[in-house]
Amino acid sequence: MIMSVWMKSSKCWHFFFFVSISLAWTSTPCLAQRLSPGEQRQIDQLIEQSMVFSKMFSGFALYDPEEGRMVYQRNADRFFTPASNTKIFTFYTALKVLGDSLPALHYAIRGDSLVFWGAGNPTFLHPDFPPDASILQFLRSRKERLFFCPSNFQDDRFGPGWAWDDYRDYYQPERSPLPIYGNVVQFSRSPGGSPNAEPALFNTLLSHDPNLPNDEVRFVRNESNNQFTYNNLARSTRGYNELVPFQCSPSWVASLLADTLGKAVAVLEDAKHLAKDVRTLYTRCNDTLYQKLMQESDNFIAEQLLLMCSDKLTGSLRAENAIAYARNRLFRGAPDELVWVDGSGLSRYNLFTPRSIIKALQQLYTDVPQDRLFKLMASGGVNGTIKGSYAGKEGPFVYAKTGTLRNVHCLSGFIC
Repeated sequence: MIMSVWMKSSKCWHFFFFVSISLAWTSTPCLAQRLSPGEQRQIDQLIEQSMVFSKMFSGFALYDPEEGRMVYQRNADRFFTPASNTKIFTFYTALKVLGDSLPALHYAIRGDSLVFWGAGNPTFLHPDFPPDASILQFLRSRKERLFFCPSNFQDDRFGPGWAWDDYRDYYQPERSPLPIYGNVVQFSRSPGGSPNAEPALFNTLLSHDPNLPNDEVRFVRNESNNQFTYNNLARSTRGYNELVPFQCSPSWVASLLADTLGKAVAVLEDAKHLAKDVRTLYTRCNDTLYQKLMQESDNFIAEQLLLMCSDKLTGSLRAENAIAYARNRLFRGAPDELVWVDGSGLSRYNLFTPRSIIKALQQLYTDVPQDRLFKLMASGGVNGTIKGSYAGKEGPFVYAKTGTLRNVHCLSGFIC
């Protein structure tokens, strides 16, 4: 046994658990009441003598929100790399800043031209969300000439500290002002046997490379452009669906829009002179978005949510703006400094303490009705990243957010 926690009550507890490689959680009846100094020492000894925990740096915090006290903590004031536990802070920030309606598009009409720019909304033509034709119908219905302007995007395509060579991996799409198709290309095998791209515009940039390794189906993008190659297995294997991020330059966004709309879309580099009479098109899919964020730990959605918050707060898309607002306003009661640089936790520059995450969980538990909150989070044994863990005999009792990077594993959430 590495670590045991069990609550024989109907209370909801906040817990935070960091380990550097693996997590083990078993059930023995303890911690139902306040721990005595002797019991705390006994748990400390279990951790120190463990063949697993003695070889790594770990932190733990268990908090009782009804009594407003920490039940047990170990290294709770030390800083750890939170990985995707960062999304807890992104989630709360989005809930507080964005409200019920999510901006999808800003636009201004000038004579015979309609200039539009993105609000960072990631759902436009995203294959994992219910179809929402509002943007397409709006742009298709306009008689004006269409101009896409990217100048409100004042950030980098990748977050600080992201691995540069992960540009080709599905979990690291580029950040952008007007995401389209989730900023990824989906590759599958057509009935005739040839690999096929969606959006179809990328088929002209797809070629076979017999020199690629054949250990698995591979689609590889050139680092500096949207040229894609595939290996031999992609020609013969059936049933695959490979996702590869594409390069989201303004010209490519305009080309994809034009191809989808069936009408011309030009790029206007600067629209600062269009500050007056700006209108906004909204969409509503908040909880669907938040479920994918918290249950599937979607990095792309996390990053775009911070950009959307920045758009709402400042009119420009820069993740740092949203983080600064959240740090200074929403989380100003955090017990320790929030070293926070991105929305997803892909960066190892992020550093949080266990007790700061406990504070964020407490704010979520206070501000969001429990039924809604737990439906949005991953449920032990039921869904999300803990579908295969923490199953209860009478239903889920753990609602949590995982976080994983190489040599880091984190888990934070609620035990009921």
